[in-house]
Amino acid sequence: MALRFIGIDPDTDGNNCPSVWVDETDGSIVIQGWELTNPEDLAQVATRSPIPDNEKVVRVPRRMANLLMEACGGTPHDL
Repeated sequence: MALRFIGIDPDTDGNNCPSVWVDETDGSIVIQGWELTNPEDLAQVATRSPIPDNEKVVRVPRRMANLLMEACGGTPHDL
């Protein structure tokens, strides 16, 4: 896996920040974020898509949308 760093949360304090990466071998997006642990939120997610043991649900702030667009090959203007 060859990960290319896209960026971190623009409002970060520099510690344990959400970040966005792209796997250059297959184009998949890798996201570091806060693990969602609230049982009610997880139950809501699971109603549409069961969460297997080998997956986690993460949360990233909306202000990172431009980084996600860049990871998908778009530009912030595409939002």
